[in-house]
Amino acid sequence: MVKNTPTLSIVMPCLNEAENLEALLPQLKSAQPTAEILVIDDGSTDLSKSICEQHGIKVISHPHSLGNGASIKTGARNASGDIIVFMDADGQHNPDDIQRLLSKLAEGYDMVIGARQSGSHASTKRLLGNAVFNKLASFMTGHKIEDLTSGFRAVRANHFRKFLYLLPNGFSYPTTSTMAFFRSALPVAYIPIKAGKREGKSKIKLLKDGLRFFIIILKIGALFSPMRLFLPTSAFCFLCGVINHIDSYVSSGTFSNGSLFLYVASVFIFLMGILSEQISSLHYRNSEKEGHR
Repeated sequence: MVKNTPTLSIVMPCLNEAENLEALLPQLKSAQPTAEILVIDDGSTDLSKSICEQHGIKVISHPHSLGNGASIKTGARNASGDIIVFMDADGQHNPDDIQRLLSKLAEGYDMVIGARQSGSHASTKRLLGNAVFNKLASFMTGHKIEDLTSGFRAVRANHFRKFLYLLPNGFSYPTTSTMAFFRSALPVAYIPIKAGKREGKSKIKLLKDGLRFFIIILKIGALFSPMRLFLPTSAFCFLCGVINHIDSYVSSGTFSNGSLFLYVASVFIFLMGILSEQISSLHYRNSEKEGHR
């Protein structure tokens, strides 16, 4: 029996990227001539939409800027391909690397991410920030995460759409989708890429979006793997309570209120973890049912 070749859609969120699109679109059409290309115009005020139309590219426009994650969701809902490649419209991602993503995906993976090498990050601060996020997310998921925030990835559309409701509307969709795939036991792989330097000013604000990434990691961790968050926190509170108890007993022969507070906090956090684990199990079961429909 002859297997049908999976169809491909390429989704690019876009906000005022006219200059970059002029050079990128011909390269993209040359690299993947049979792919459906969707540009999600997130309220651009420049000529982005006109340039896409001149190159025969389908454009879906938001009436105003809804966010990068919102554009990803719009693209995923409208893409017709069995496989979706997400990439930036700012010229950082090389269209020739798409085939490498697809080749790796064909080995049996459900998501393949282009992991930027150290020289590809815009600054040392961003490199260090991503390294911290990668370590934290690796701990929360129990899997090694090489590049948590890379927006260049190939996914199987049916699996990715299961998690659309989890994706934030801002810039942290890669964080959420990566952790959700890992927790749902969907195989994820990485390939090394060299990201180019973007033309124009980045729309990611390091401090503001960095804090959002951190919160997203904790939220997804609490949703999909709560005991990895609650158990260490509970143990830490209990250990602090023991240390405080010993110190107060040795110094004054009393049992301090601080020790009592830490013991009680430890128990409550542990119970919250158990409750969250049960909720997570129900959520995961519902996600599995949706996936089999």
